[in-house]
Amino acid sequence: MPRVKVGTSETRLVVLRGNSASGKSSVAAGIRERFGRGLALVGQDNLRRIVLRERDRPGGANIGLIDTVARHSELREWYRRLDLLPGGVETVVCAQSGLDDTVDRIMRETGLAVLPAREH
Repeated sequence: MPRVKVGTSETRLVVLRGNSASGKSSVAAGIRERFGRGLALVGQDNLRRIVLRERDRPGGANIGLIDTVARHSELREWYRRLDLLPGGVETVVCAQSGLDDTVDRIMRETGLAVLPAREH
């Protein structure tokens, strides 16, 4: 199968930004499920755990941090209302948008909905 060159009408770069626990990973998984093969996900958690091979282990610093955050709801303090990039180059998805509606919107607005999925 011929390679698709980056930056052509057949490629898209979709960046999902947002606060912790805002649903970025769920939206990315939904887009991938809807689109099919030929869509790569580059997630921060995946890079840390898989690419960098930072493993969970008893007593590891990452386990303590996750435990602290989960037990004290500190994610709320990390939230920044309308934390937008300068220049108006992003689209804001409102908090009331459900997962399916959000995936539908991204698929439509990026053109992924009309691109053919890769066979291999």
